[in-house]
Amino acid sequence: MNSIDIFEAARPRLLGLAYRILGSRADAEDAVQDTFVKWQEADHEAIETPAAWLTTACTRRCLDLLKAAHRKRVDYVGAWLPEPIHTASDDNAEEKLALTSSLTTAFLLMLERLTPKERAAYLLHEIFGQPYDEVAETLHMQEAAARKLVSRAKTNIGIEKNRHQTPRERQDELLSAIHGGNIAGLSSLLSADVRLTADGGGKVATVLGVLSGKETVMAFIADRLTEYWAHYVWDVAEINGGRGIVLRGESENDIAASVSFGYDGDGNVNDIFIVRNPDKLTHLGDAAVH
Repeated sequence: MNSIDIFEAARPRLLGLAYRILGSRADAEDAVQDTFVKWQEADHEAIETPAAWLTTACTRRCLDLLKAAHRKRVDYVGAWLPEPIHTASDDNAEEKLALTSSLTTAFLLMLERLTPKERAAYLLHEIFGQPYDEVAETLHMQEAAARKLVSRAKTNIGIEKNRHQTPRERQDELLSAIHGGNIAGLSSLLSADVRLTADGGGKVATVLGVLSGKETVMAFIADRLTEYWAHYVWDVAEINGGRGIVLRGESENDIAASVSFGYDGDGNVNDIFIVRNPDKLTHLGDAAVH
């Protein structure tokens, strides 16, 4: 394989890593492209393991971009949500399902609790299977320090309760209740402490705060969202590892919003995520992230 082929073989993995670190496909694409430029300038003969080299270079670039992203979020209008992405479904591969569970919006928001290095260390070791010595080298630290970062991250994000798999049938039942206007059916699928979060980025009108509690969320859906949703074409899609909705205007590229969901261990909806910020919908139709 030549240098271009080596990089292209690694690209899907690099994009998946970068997206999980940054929460933005646009920024992830930038990080991968910057890694490609650095790869082109490298002495390939001196690189023993190209995959590890590329992962390290991409991770370090993501950490630089993450600092800038955090500064921008200080002035963000309303609630911030990760950029929604299309994900591939593979019901027959347990390993791929486990990987997909780390793409859910709820899980990505959990990662926001971590420091940049905690996030990178956790993802590299727990999600992408990188050994601790390589994680330590990537992050310029001792192996013992890398182990502590991963341990602290696992404690902070409560990993086991945020990466379970909700049966596809249960997810489809929810979508049918929403699309069919079955208010009673929808209410039965929501947890008592369900939250609704909408991200308009100050560019379109939306709820600025997080709505909490079944009564409050159901009232908002019945009084506001039911009429709003009726004006758009509904497309069921795989969004961030689960069944979601893309609301479109008259054309394929006219995306008005994405709607995705988080579930508790009993299969009840405990989060509804609505992204309306047009800047975050630009890449929703691009190739799936893994």
